[in-house]
Amino acid sequence: MGAYSKALEFYEKAHKILEKALPPNHPHLAASYNNIGAVCKDMGNYSKALEFYEKAHQIKEKALPPNHPDLAMSYNNVGAVYTNLGAYSKALEFLKKAHKIKEKALPPNHPDLAMSHNNIGALYQDMGDYSKALEFYEKAHQIKEKALPSNHPDLAISYNNIGLAYNNMGDYSKACEFYEKSHKIKEKALPSNHSSLATSYNNIGLAYYNTGDYAKALEFYEKSHKIFKKALPPNHPHLATSYSNISEVYRKMGDYSKACEFFAKALKIREKALPPNHPSLATSYNNIGAVYNNLGAYSKALEFYEKAHQVFEKALPPNHPHLAASYNNIGAVCNDMGDYSKALEFYEKAHQIKEKALPPNHPDLALSYNNISSVYYDMGDYSKALAALKRSHKIFQVTFPPNHVNLALPYNWYGKIYRSMKDYSKSLENFERCLSIDLKALPEGHPEQAIDYSNIGDVHRLMGNYEKALTFHRKALSIQENVKCNPLECATTYVNLGETYREMKDYSTTFTYYQKGLEIREKKLPKDHPDLAVVYHNMAKLYLATRQYSMAMKNIQQAIEIAQQKLPSTHPRLLEYKETFEKIRKEM
Repeated sequence: MGAYSKALEFYEKAHKILEKALPPNHPHLAASYNNIGAVCKDMGNYSKALEFYEKAHQIKEKALPPNHPDLAMSYNNVGAVYTNLGAYSKALEFLKKAHKIKEKALPPNHPDLAMSHNNIGALYQDMGDYSKALEFYEKAHQIKEKALPSNHPDLAISYNNIGLAYNNMGDYSKACEFYEKSHKIKEKALPSNHSSLATSYNNIGLAYYNTGDYAKALEFYEKSHKIFKKALPPNHPHLATSYSNISEVYRKMGDYSKACEFFAKALKIREKALPPNHPSLATSYNNIGAVYNNLGAYSKALEFYEKAHQVFEKALPPNHPHLAASYNNIGAVCNDMGDYSKALEFYEKAHQIKEKALPPNHPDLALSYNNISSVYYDMGDYSKALAALKRSHKIFQVTFPPNHVNLALPYNWYGKIYRSMKDYSKSLENFERCLSIDLKALPEGHPEQAIDYSNIGDVHRLMGNYEKALTFHRKALSIQENVKCNPLECATTYVNLGETYREMKDYSTTFTYYQKGLEIREKKLPKDHPDLAVVYHNMAKLYLATRQYSMAMKNIQQAIEIAQQKLPSTHPRLLEYKETFEKIRKEM
């Protein structure tokens, strides 16, 4: 930070002298404006940078012929700042003007032409057109390979950019290959605290994150952050990205309080440094929404997701992948709140964008099919749920190695669907596969492992293996009661334990666990959430078994009232509740 402010101080001193000594359209004055703009840009003050770059550009337009290389540089600088401000169509306009001049003025293998290809590639990257980005990055790289020595830092940038494009296209092994090529050059060519080395560590961290190795991802993100803190001013947008990356790893590792702490730091910087409709600000809102969602604070999550969506709608083209992610997040919260038709609507909007914007085997498409499957499951349409899940699983199998953490997801959903279809052996087989992957891929005691144990326990209950069921539910609780995780996951385990004890006819213990589960769900969920109906139904069965018929009737009526509001009329759970109602009515 000190170096930037010192540079700015001297550039401004020089500028005052030049303003007095030279006529207002002198090229030296343009160079001076340009220098001040460059420092403002490096300090993350993009609106100020744009002001000075445009002053420089106005002088150059008057003083130089239309195809002069310096004019191309000026167009390029203005385009780069528009990119930083998230004004992508404006940025593309200026970058193309710069490129047109360079193509006429320079030989085909000139390094400046490579830089031009690179800038356009970076812009397409920000616009979500990853195949177009890769095309321009590779053009830039071909020129650099011919023009530069093999250890030149510009080649490292080139490898890095190609890696980033492959990462966004979902080809993580290819991404890692190029990131490591880039990093080897940077380690030799740059001082240990150079910000470009931080970017390199950051990208390697991203590759590990995408392959599910969260501990390794955190290690590289923290290396990156350490350098950025020394090299950049405290409110620089790159620092916000760094905080955000660390937070996301903590979120994936189930440490939600730590995640929230770092996401808040990122948001604080972005709110100061960026215009209100910048996509990075939306990313911050999304990240905080995700943590609230993990903690079961759904209305708070929805508030942040909708803030993010409003920004994305203004800032991005209609088929941008970030907009799809935004629809997806809103869909997820609607699903968690039990509004399944609304969830399906948003998931399908997300899916339509992804089909247009992404290659057919991209992991995000698999997640999209998985989300649609989950809503059909919640709506009780198991055949549609299974069909969508199979499409998701097929993509995951092509994209990821056999024990990648993302492969646990389809196995988990197969387990749920087969359990609801009463095919318990298939259900158990899939839940066990899911657990096997999560034990290998995640740190010990991760909340996902607790969910796996609870699911396996529930299938054992349904198969009549009560002691095994209790063992697995207790394993789940030992994690959930000692780790900061979503309290609703703990509630599910309490309810599952209650069901096991009910079937074992230990009614007093059953009541204790049902009450624990119900207290959490009543506190965390909307009053008409289908998960509340599940507990009311369980309580009704308990009261029926203990011949407390009026209490049984009260609870079953609550369950049916919610189910009729929230579930399709043919939903298996609604039909089951009505059967229980008839049993209670006959006993009264």
